[in-house]
Amino acid sequence: MIKKLLSTHLLIAMAMLLVVVLPSCVITKKSVYFTDMPDTAMLRSITPAEFEEPVIQPDDILSITVQTIDPLTTAAINQGPSMPAVGASSALLTGQQVITGFLVDKNGNVAIPMLGVIKLSNLTTYQARELIQQKASAFFKDPTVQIRFANYKITVIGEVAKPATYTLPNEKVTLLDAIGLAGDLTIYGKRENVLLVRDNAGKKEFVRFNLNSSNVFKSPYFYLKQNDVIYVEPGKGKIAANNVGRTQTLAIIGSLLSVLIVALSRF
Repeated sequence: MIKKLLSTHLLIAMAMLLVVVLPSCVITKKSVYFTDMPDTAMLRSITPAEFEEPVIQPDDILSITVQTIDPLTTAAINQGPSMPAVGASSALLTGQQVITGFLVDKNGNVAIPMLGVIKLSNLTTYQARELIQQKASAFFKDPTVQIRFANYKITVIGEVAKPATYTLPNEKVTLLDAIGLAGDLTIYGKRENVLLVRDNAGKKEFVRFNLNSSNVFKSPYFYLKQNDVIYVEPGKGKIAANNVGRTQTLAIIGSLLSVLIVALSRF
């Protein structure tokens, strides 16, 4: 009888140990990026996906600057309208930020003082610069045009350190760049199932990434586009962390049962 009680006591103790240890083992195993890469000094090269320049779309805001020898002649163009942008433009800025630029209307046109209405939708910034420079040459001598996206934004939400909408000055942005801006995934984020949501011709595209594999570099979606949304799902470890109170209660009950069994075994 005593041996049976002691065996039961041992089983309960082992079960409580597994409850505490197993979740941490699972989290540690899945928290490493690119686990298929060799853990040596050996050089391994991967041909990444080809970068495609983003094209201008309706509701984009463009920063357009026309430069000439006399800057006063182009002041009306370069001033541009101002409009508030809702969301965070960087890791430290939240609330409303004023963006200066020209709004692309629903027809893909931009109204620029002196130059008139110019259709820029479906053009890259390089192509748009060439077109605006041609238009400006009718009014100015040897104009130089600079154009970029003023609201090139990426949203990162879910299990990251700093979920927010980030406005970027650079058009060549990768999935890892966005994750880095958001302060990396938390320990509870599912690295094997990161979701990308993209607007494409009025439709939503959904793409899954496995950050445990280096194949992510080969994905045609590795380079992001404006208005992309990245969502990091919580893993089972998050659920376990939220149930820490329940786990502690079970541990206390298990300890009390162990003490009770030991006490009974001595009678």
